[in-house]
Amino acid sequence: MYKVKEMFYTLQGEGAQAGRPAVFCRFTGCNLWSGRERDRAKSVCDFCDTDFIGTDGQNGAKFSTALELADKIASFWPTPQLGRSVEGVPYVVFTGGEPALQLDEALTSALKQRNFEIAIETNGTKQLPAGIDWICVSPKADAEVIIECGQELKLVYPQSLAMPQRFEQLNFEHFYLQPMAQDNANHTKATIEYCMAHPRWKLSLQTHKITGID
Repeated sequence: MYKVKEMFYTLQGEGAQAGRPAVFCRFTGCNLWSGRERDRAKSVCDFCDTDFIGTDGQNGAKFSTALELADKIASFWPTPQLGRSVEGVPYVVFTGGEPALQLDEALTSALKQRNFEIAIETNGTKQLPAGIDWICVSPKADAEVIIECGQELKLVYPQSLAMPQRFEQLNFEHFYLQPMAQDNANHTKATIEYCMAHPRWKLSLQTHKITGID
C-alpha cells in the first residue's frame, strides 16, 4: 500500500534540475517529524514547512500496487498530440515527508517500464531502492546521513547541527545551499555570503514560490 499526499505535473523549482518539467509525487509520513505542530519542538527536523499528513491533497490517494501508482503517475505526463512525439524523457520526483519510507523497487521497476527517469528528494537517513536516476539528499539537523553519494546535496541553511563543512567530503556532483524559509530575508543574505566565501556551494532558491508555480 502506497500513501500519497499529493501528485501533480509542474516544473521542478529547486537545485540543479530547476525548470525541468516533472510529475511530483509526495508521499505521506516522515521519520524526522510527525508533521503535527504539537511535536515540532521535540523533533529532529523542527523547521519543515510541508504538509505531508494524510492523502487529502491534490490527487492524493492510497494505491494498492506499484502498477496502479505507476499508471497514475504516467497519466500526468503530456501525451503526443496529432501524431507528434513529446520531447524530453518522462520525469518523476518523489518527495515527502520522507519518500524512502515508501518508495521501493517494485515501483521504480514499474516506472522504468514506462520509460520514466526517477528522482528522489530524501533526508538521506534511509536506504534507497535500485532504479533511482537522480538522488538529492537534504540533511536535517544531527540525523545520521547514510546516503553518502548521489547527484545533489541540497542543504537548508543555516542549521546549527548541520553546517556545510560537515558534508563537504561526501561524493555528490552538486552542492547547494538553500535559505531556510523562516526569516527568509536574513537567511538568504547569509546563504549568499556563505556561497561567495565557499565557492564549492551554489545557491538554490525555491523558484516555484518566486514565480507562483504550484
